[in-house]
Amino acid sequence: MFLLYFVVIITLLIMNVIRTIQKPLADILKSNRKIVVLFGARQTGKTTLCNQVLADMTGKILKINGDEIKYSDLLSSRDFSKMKLLLEGFDILFIDEAQRIQDIGINLKIIYNNMPEMKVLITGSSSFELANQVKEPLTGRTSTLKMMPFSLQELQQSTTIFDIQQRLEEFMLFGLYPEITHYANSAEKEKYLNELSTSYLYKDVLELSNIRNSSKISSLLKLLAFQIGREVSLNEIGQSLGMSQETVSSYIDLLEKSFIVFRLSGFSRNLRKEIVKRDKIYFWDLGVRNCIVQNFAPLSSRTDVGEMWENLIVSERLKYLYNNQLTVNSYFWRTYTGAEVDYVEEKNGELFAYEIKYSKVKKNAPQTWIENYGNNFKCITRDNFWEFIM
Repeated sequence: MFLLYFVVIITLLIMNVIRTIQKPLADILKSNRKIVVLFGARQTGKTTLCNQVLADMTGKILKINGDEIKYSDLLSSRDFSKMKLLLEGFDILFIDEAQRIQDIGINLKIIYNNMPEMKVLITGSSSFELANQVKEPLTGRTSTLKMMPFSLQELQQSTTIFDIQQRLEEFMLFGLYPEITHYANSAEKEKYLNELSTSYLYKDVLELSNIRNSSKISSLLKLLAFQIGREVSLNEIGQSLGMSQETVSSYIDLLEKSFIVFRLSGFSRNLRKEIVKRDKIYFWDLGVRNCIVQNFAPLSSRTDVGEMWENLIVSERLKYLYNNQLTVNSYFWRTYTGAEVDYVEEKNGELFAYEIKYSKVKKNAPQTWIENYGNNFKCITRDNFWEFIM
């Protein structure tokens, strides 16, 4: 009974998580004379966040969903006299799922030029499509933010590090999409992730990139999901899927821009023994990754725990850096002789190396790394991970 009560309390706390980018978003919208663009995968809470920010704004707000034809036709008309009939009298324009509106960038430019006092906030779930629409017409006129699934840093605001440590296995198995916190048992979480993966995440990739063979995307994602934490050979993947290396690379690029996966490149300062031609590919959310491989088995019975832990720590570190507006270059490092460092950051000319281990046994920096780049090295384990990502 106590355990059930504990789970309910923690779930209620998590449902009220304050997103790290809420204040930057609000500050930009209030003070900046630019169109604010919020990118992110579907189901990450973009609409909820925007409504929370808008609730604290003064002025009359017009809220539009890009899927509604009556608005879509008018906002794609390129005719300001028509748009003025809709917009006049409002101080703030909020367009949700703006990528659904044809030529949205050109039409926003018209609004921007003719209604200079109007504040504009738009969201888009497919960055590659929306970026293509707004980049050229709105050059210099936008401020852009990205929204990920929950970060452990965000959860820590509503609970404790101890509680997060106790729930690491849950987060590693089912991920951190906001909706997942609403479900109390594993079966409901698996059902949600299956629906998310099949109905939402790939939708923009397939619809907006003219990829007709969805099975190729699914097969590619499965191959990538089995290779997290390892260097990926695009040539080998292409041979397995019957695609060219160039096609594989373009598909991965689309998956990156849809916030499903991300790449780390190999670090090198032109030492001949360093590997730089292959990337590592990780998933922004481990729940999605485990859904793709259809494996939600407990960590105690898995052979991929080390790779999952590495994916969790690297993705959480990148969320932390982005959410807190910290700029670094991120890499992995490996030599042909087998020496490696899981994660490397370069900032202001300094290098910081990190080994990521699920086991509590700490590891020293490779001698080759020390000889060439120094000993600024740390091992990230379950005993100290919060110092790195929170």
